[in-house]
Amino acid sequence: MIRIGFDNKKYLSLQSEKIEERIHAFGDKLYLEFGGKLFDDYHASRVLPGIEPDSKIKMLLKLKDIAEILVVISANDIEKNKYRSDLGITYDADVIRLIDIFQSKGLYVGSVVMTMYQPRPRVDAFIKRLENLGIRVYKHYAIDGYPSDVQKIVSDEGYGKNEYVPTARRLVVVTAPGPGSGKMATCLSQLYHENKRGVKAGYAKFETFPIWSIPLSHPVNVAYEAATADLNDVNMIDPYHLEAYGTLAVNYNRDVEIFPVVNAMLEKILGKSPYKSPTDMGVNMAGFCIVDDEACKKASGEEIIRRYYAAMCDARKGRVGKEVVAKIELLMRKTGLSLEDRKPVLPALEKAEKTGAPAAAIELPDGKIVTGKTGKLLGASAACLLNALKALGGIDDSVELISPAVIEPIQELKVNHMGSCNPRLHTDEILLSLAVCAVTNPTAKLALEQLGKLKGCEFHSTVMLSDVDEKTFKSLGVRISCEPQKGSVTLRKA
Repeated sequence: MIRIGFDNKKYLSLQSEKIEERIHAFGDKLYLEFGGKLFDDYHASRVLPGIEPDSKIKMLLKLKDIAEILVVISANDIEKNKYRSDLGITYDADVIRLIDIFQSKGLYVGSVVMTMYQPRPRVDAFIKRLENLGIRVYKHYAIDGYPSDVQKIVSDEGYGKNEYVPTARRLVVVTAPGPGSGKMATCLSQLYHENKRGVKAGYAKFETFPIWSIPLSHPVNVAYEAATADLNDVNMIDPYHLEAYGTLAVNYNRDVEIFPVVNAMLEKILGKSPYKSPTDMGVNMAGFCIVDDEACKKASGEEIIRRYYAAMCDARKGRVGKEVVAKIELLMRKTGLSLEDRKPVLPALEKAEKTGAPAAAIELPDGKIVTGKTGKLLGASAACLLNALKALGGIDDSVELISPAVIEPIQELKVNHMGSCNPRLHTDEILLSLAVCAVTNPTAKLALEQLGKLKGCEFHSTVMLSDVDEKTFKSLGVRISCEPQKGSVTLRKA
């Protein structure tokens, strides 16, 4: 069983209270920059077992009567066709997706801000699309000398040139499809305009990671650094917080580097900055909701190793440079981790060496390891999946859940009519076949009923998974890792 290390109920309560407290501190309105993912935050759920992937949304729903959402997107990202790798969709498509989800949950979406705006066909077409959907769009512009020329930025020639975004609620949550969209600049621009209108507005930031109130070397914080290795983010002690209060707090390099500039802007806009450190700007209470530190350390160690394997595979595919792999390898050494600390790794490698073909292994909730090998009918991942369902259902390993008579026609269809070079069934195809068999076969039905138990299980393959296998395992909530090999046996030994 997955060991719970985080009190989600306490988190929802504490976080909501902290945000309300910050609203009252400023008076009329709070612009809250939301970093990371507002929902589907699976990184958080992996390193803080017990936190729910949609905790931020649930927390916002507690405040929905006073909150509105402002979505920010950079015109440059639209022009470059930037996309979210985790979802495989462009940033502009994600803006529409985000708005739909927010509205479906009863959250009020006030408008969209287009940052770095210049008239360009793709950008203007997207603005028109939003307006046709009934969504208000406001334009913010590039400012010469940003972010160093504070005098110009905080003037009618800087923020003053941006269109003012009318907001109706006391809490304005500023979010975006991804980093670099201009969330902080949008917040500060709004503060400038609100101040000119006599509105007492403030700014705060909500980032879950790194967690400021736990040690810099804590595996939860190290796991965040591994997750952002491609962005060159570095966790560090907040020097401003240490100087102001004499206490240690963890932040990351970009916030520490930009703080003097942000602080100067706040002083110019508000007359006096309310913050003495970048940590002061945050409202993150996650560190106070860890109830089993060892459980969180163990879960974070697993995540760091998974990130290392993912980086090796991405480097093999040319998606990232070798420096990303090297950075995570350094973090592993710093945390005292080795690849074999991930339990499915050695059994998968041993199975591959024994059979002379790709293999896979999965760790079940009770700690049992089940393996799968490459056969004539099934790939190693599909075989491992079926074997796991047998083990979870107490079904003897010798039992044939799906008859070859069912599999062979599917193989013929794939090869002879669908143009596939690989006759072996993928995980999605094997699950569909199992579902068909479950109609008449009680044992197949029993196996199918075990699918929910796979959530949170750890899986390792000796070769990189196909896109369809990767998607299937992620849909089932299985946490995957792969050797950086393409369809050949991995002979790496411990």
